[in-house]
Amino acid sequence: MDYVDGFVLAVAKKNKQQYIQHAEDAGKVFKEHGALSLVECWGDDVPDGKVTSFPMAVKCQDDEVVCFSWIIWPSKEVRDKGMQAAMEDPRFSLENNPIPFDGKRMIFGGFNVIVKM
Repeated sequence: MDYVDGFVLAVAKKNKQQYIQHAEDAGKVFKEHGALSLVECWGDDVPDGKVTSFPMAVKCQDDEVVCFSWIIWPSKEVRDKGMQAAMEDPRFSLENNPIPFDGKRMIFGGFNVIVKM
């Protein structure tokens, strides 16, 4: 069954094109190392919450947008090897592909797919 890495982060509105380029470059590396697909979403209808919300989770500021993304892998084993290889790939270094967001506020995790329709 597929395995999914999910991410939520805040990106400055002015950095949208930089973020798109960063995601495209990173996506190529992930796919070369076994990912089936990568999806990046720019927030459009992401309300503030009173108790919890995407904006609260990443401490989104007024000049930022919440982004939601995921990578689909064929299995956790492929993900573990692929993620390690991607992190060691020189194209993924901060010098070659600087991140246009505050990585300290990104939330992420790996998930086993339990329903797929």
